[in-house]
Amino acid sequence: MSGLSLGYEVAATDGAARRGRLTTAHGSVNTPAFMTVGTAGTVKGLTCEQVAASGAEIVLGNTYHLMLRPGAERVAQLGGLHKFMNWPGPILTDSGGFQVMSLEALRKITEDGVTFRSHLDGTLHALTPERAMEIQELLDADVTMVLDECTRFPASESVARESMERSMRWAARCKAAFTARPGYGLFGIVQGSVYPALRQVSAEALKEIDFDGYAIGGLAVGEGQSAMFETLDTTIPHLPAERPRYLMGVGKPADIVGAVRRGIDMFDCVLPTRSGRTGQAFTRRAVLNLMNARHRDDPRPLDPDCPCPSCADYSRAYLHHLFKAKEMLGPILLSRHNLHYYQQLMAGLRGAIAAGRLEDFIADFERQQAEGDIAAP
Repeated sequence: MSGLSLGYEVAATDGAARRGRLTTAHGSVNTPAFMTVGTAGTVKGLTCEQVAASGAEIVLGNTYHLMLRPGAERVAQLGGLHKFMNWPGPILTDSGGFQVMSLEALRKITEDGVTFRSHLDGTLHALTPERAMEIQELLDADVTMVLDECTRFPASESVARESMERSMRWAARCKAAFTARPGYGLFGIVQGSVYPALRQVSAEALKEIDFDGYAIGGLAVGEGQSAMFETLDTTIPHLPAERPRYLMGVGKPADIVGAVRRGIDMFDCVLPTRSGRTGQAFTRRAVLNLMNARHRDDPRPLDPDCPCPSCADYSRAYLHHLFKAKEMLGPILLSRHNLHYYQQLMAGLRGAIAAGRLEDFIADFERQQAEGDIAAP
């Protein structure tokens, strides 16, 4: 592709929702898109071929985890993250800021960056905006995220302002350190907790710096769906319409549907695979707990309308058995199904936007969720 950044175009709109395409050095991504999380260079329990078969076009890796193990320089020596993990498509890497911020007792924030002790062996590390850019370039990430401070919730307006302003200064340093090259881009991250005025200041500051895309961070951290949607409503109008919008760490299917309706293009969350490892399956009608005894004698698939191998070839009774027996195949099959469910949801949203019937799609989604799972005959 030509140019010195990512390509992004909006092909259709329905209200505030957009149907688009993001073009990177390693391929294109249809949006709205759900990015499957492969934190440490792997989607837990699944091969990249299985991830691709779910419909996923882009995966997410994490700077914090990969810098500690196996090390960004080692990944670069081995050909970059795409080759290392056998994923030929686009990769977005989180800057590691969220993970570092969660190490409250083990880290120190200064204007320069963050120093922290590894959760693996206690060794001391420093993560600055410049080093975050260097690591993500070594990993060969198509989409690089700025280093930011993920403001804790709840936070007073003064604390949120101080945190946001530091993140904006870091964002400018990230832009200066980022190596522009064809097919690669850098996203800024809007912060400001649940305070509309701070979100606006943050968005305007990022637009002034000028990024290839704009993420909304600091949500899905305990504020609840209503506050999250209110924050999106007051933030999105301040973001440029010609650039992709990414809601970080979200989330539940209903959260994604509501955010797409408001104009968000990209999502990531560990929920489908983490839930799969704990016996929870997402379906059109309900979230099923396969540990429940009611599935013990049920010969039906998780979802009769789902074409994934887990639904086509295995019964609820068998899946229940696998989890009760603590067999590793259970989490694998459920994680695989959940990824298919999420990708089918995104494909449905994209089709509905293109056809101008998003509100009908959402009404059907909400009706099926309200009806719940149908009991076995």
